[in-house]
Amino acid sequence: MAFQIAILGAGDLGRRVAQQRIAAGDAVATLRRRPLAMPEGVQAVTGDLSQADDLKRLPAAPDWLVFCATPDARNEAAYRRLYVEGLAKACDVLQPKRCLLVSSTAVYAQDAGERVDETSPAMAQSFNGRVLREAERQNQIHSGNRVLRLSGITGPGRHMLINKALLGEGIANSWSNRIHIDDAAGALSHLLDLPDPEPLWIASDDLPALQIDVANWIRAGHGLPALPPFAQAPTGRRIANARLKASGWQPVFPTYRDSYAVPGV
Repeated sequence: MAFQIAILGAGDLGRRVAQQRIAAGDAVATLRRRPLAMPEGVQAVTGDLSQADDLKRLPAAPDWLVFCATPDARNEAAYRRLYVEGLAKACDVLQPKRCLLVSSTAVYAQDAGERVDETSPAMAQSFNGRVLREAERQNQIHSGNRVLRLSGITGPGRHMLINKALLGEGIANSWSNRIHIDDAAGALSHLLDLPDPEPLWIASDDLPALQIDVANWIRAGHGLPALPPFAQAPTGRRIANARLKASGWQPVFPTYRDSYAVPGV
C-alpha cells in the first residue's frame, strides 16, 4: 500500500529516506529551512516548521509524519523550540495518522560500559537528552506513533573522529556506537512498513567499540603508529540493536570498519 509521507527537517537523512520512499511508490513531501535538491517526484517545500502557514503547504493528514529535523543551535532553548514545541505544532497543523520521531541514544545516562537497549532506563541529565525524552513522551501519547533512537551517525562529510585519530588528539577512553547514514535511513524506512510494531526502537551498528580501538584502526590504515592504551576503565555505554534486527532490518555497514572504509568518508 502506498503512503503519503511528510518529512520535516529533510537534510541528509531525510533526503535519503525520501529517496527510498519514492522508490517504494509513496507520495513524499518535505519541509526544510533552506533549499536542498530532492529526488525526482518529491514535493519539496522550503519553510519553517514553526510557522503554521509553511506547514499548511504540505499535504494534510499524511499517513506518516517523519520528524527528523535538527536544531539551529546547541542549547536547551533551541532544542525545546524544535523537539517539543515544533513537534507539537506540526502534529496539530498536519494531523498525521502516525508520527515517527527521530531521537538519539543521548537520552541514556549509563556511563560505565553497560549494555543498553530499548528496555534500559533513559535518564540523561544533559539538556539534549532531557528535552529529547520529553519529546519522546509527547509523541508516544498517541497509539501507533514510533520513536527511533539513533547512535552517532557516520558517513560522507562526517570526519570528526577521523581527524582526531590522525592527529592523535581528543580520543576518549570510552565505548562508542555509530550507524552509517544509509543504515539510519534504511531503519527509518523499515519502521514505516512494519505493521503495529513496538513504539520504541534503537538503530546502531552491530559492534560497539572503544574509541581508541576505532582510532587505532583508522591510524593503521594511514600507516600511523597506535596510540598508547589508557590505564583507567572505560566510560560510555554499549548500544544493542537486537530488537530492530529481529524485525528484519540488517545494517549494510555492520561495524566501524565498514563505515570508515567507504570512499569519501
